[in-house]
Amino acid sequence: MASEFFHAPVLLNEVIEYLVTGAGIYVDGTLGGGGHSEKISLTLAEKERALAEKEQALLEQAQRENKRSLREPQSLVIGIDQDQVALAAATKRLSALNATPFRAIEGNFGNLTQCVKAALQTDTAPKLKGVLLDLGVSSHQLDEASRGFSFQKAATLDMRMSQRSALTAKDVVNEYDEAKLAKIFFEYGEEKRSRTIAKRLVEARQIKPIETTDKLADVVKRATPRVEQTKTLARIFQAIRIEVNQELDALKRCLTEAHDLLESGGRLVVISYHSLEDRIVKDFLRQMSADDWGAKGVPIQVPLRKATMKMLTKKPVEPSDEEIERNSRARSAKLRAAEKI
Repeated sequence: MASEFFHAPVLLNEVIEYLVTGAGIYVDGTLGGGGHSEKISLTLAEKERALAEKEQALLEQAQRENKRSLREPQSLVIGIDQDQVALAAATKRLSALNATPFRAIEGNFGNLTQCVKAALQTDTAPKLKGVLLDLGVSSHQLDEASRGFSFQKAATLDMRMSQRSALTAKDVVNEYDEAKLAKIFFEYGEEKRSRTIAKRLVEARQIKPIETTDKLADVVKRATPRVEQTKTLARIFQAIRIEVNQELDALKRCLTEAHDLLESGGRLVVISYHSLEDRIVKDFLRQMSADDWGAKGVPIQVPLRKATMKMLTKKPVEPSDEEIERNSRARSAKLRAAEKI
């Protein structure tokens, strides 16, 4: 199962470059197949071994009669995922590594503080050295037809990232009124034909409930010019998925909690795949990395709030042509990073 679930992690070297600065607690808020966590764990273990050996050599040189063993590992990697299948596969894979200690916890990264406390079995969350978020749907979720994420595979309309959640895509498509459907298609899918598609869906479900991905796709296609059908389907499915999983609200909560949990010098790295996510991340990092002088035209001597983060990426880091050729799903990825002051 672990090998079947694993997929090539996006911007892997860039994640390590911006995220891993030294020993500490690192959180992978979107564990998925565990590719990023594996590299983080191995990198930390290598750094700690090198540092420990250097310290040991210095100690032995200065005090040969009082030798001590290499110090215990000072780092920990925590992986969070709400997909039980992903969690089990990644845990099995990472537990077999001879690297930095790893702990997995089932949960939503929108509840970051709660997840960290649960992973450590403590009432107080410690300060973190780094937080990684690799947003969007995993390759496994897209490839497994039964999850209902893809319009290219016939399956029951589901789209839940956590099978413990109650709301499904079938509920959204068949129970939301026309105005609410149009709203989520426009806001979460940025779909210009949102009202037309919502109207067609309501008309179609009055005849027979829309229960599968292919039936939903058929209705959307009939409301869309042929040359635009693929992109429109992608936007509609994205909008429904975001609604089902409340992804944008979870992202906003996670960014705030990650900021509060990071220690001075700790890093936040986020990979997004569409403009809605990227805009939220960009605006948050810009807000945290600038002094707040209040409303324009109101003279004040000191800022209302001083900057608490430093931007590390003036522009988003994007995958190389070579990476896109190896992994087409990396095409739209954008990485942004910041450091806690």
